Amino acid sequence: MEKYNLKHFAHLGDAVYEVFIRLYVIDLTKNQKDMHNLTIKYVNAPFQANLINLLDENLTEDEKELIKRGRNLPLTIAKKHNPKIHRLATAFEVLIGYLYINNKDRLNTIFEIIKKKAL
Repeated sequence: MEKYNLKHFAHLGDAVYEVFIRLYVIDLTKNQKDMHNLTIKYVNAPFQANLINLLDENLTEDEKELIKRGRNLPLTIAKKHNPKIHRLATAFEVLIGYLYINNKDRLNTIFEIIKKKAL
């Protein structure tokens, strides 16, 4: 039995991804307002959901299966939000959290792909 479940990976992945973005934006500007605006541009459910599609051709079958399982997690989503987008964003966070715990080299590869294709 694994020490962490998919919800744990999603929780951790959310934080790891935000730190990745914050490190990225501090190299772009020293202005606090600009750093905040860039961070929220990249750390939000619609952007993260789009990253799933962007990364698809670079993912292994195991990673795709992990995303599928993460997408199917039961979530509490406010009625004003799109459930499909939030499920995909959660799946992305599951992948990031899982790789952070289990394969940091692969996580760094995924982050490099994101930098090249999306940022």
